[in-house]
Amino acid sequence: MNIYKLTLLALLAAIAVIGRFALSFIPSVQPVTAMVIICGLVLGPFAAILLALVSTFLSNILLGMGIWTIWQVISWAVIGALCGVIGKWFNEIPLYWIVFMSIVSGYFYGFIISLTQYQITGKFLPYYLAGLPYDTNHAIGNAIFIILFYPLLNYFLKNYAKNRFQLQNTN
Repeated sequence: MNIYKLTLLALLAAIAVIGRFALSFIPSVQPVTAMVIICGLVLGPFAAILLALVSTFLSNILLGMGIWTIWQVISWAVIGALCGVIGKWFNEIPLYWIVFMSIVSGYFYGFIISLTQYQITGKFLPYYLAGLPYDTNHAIGNAIFIILFYPLLNYFLKNYAKNRFQLQNTN
């Protein structure tokens, strides 16, 4: 990791944390998943895992820590790692596939978070089924955030990578 990549991760984490805090009044709508997906696709799996860890920890300082924090880190890290691997395999992924991945990620996140309740009470299915409307909010929010942020952030992050590579070759 170089200082430039760490700076990008800090900016993405700031967007995720501020967005999560600002939208906390809308149940399960948060830009963290979208930021982790974008980070994974463009910067790679390790950067996405690091972003998941940092943004979860910082936003939960504001919104409240609990046993769910561990599961949030796990779910966002898995999503980021998978997107990072996909981003390394494919150079150009159509936006509709990324939107589809973000929708699936919303439901996957809800599934992993439901494991928290199983850890506490030993009951999974009632909690999971009760949470499906929230997972749907999360999935729809992810799709909207990807549509809004992905084209812009993809352009800037790839432009950064191209310029950074050119600067290294001239020195």
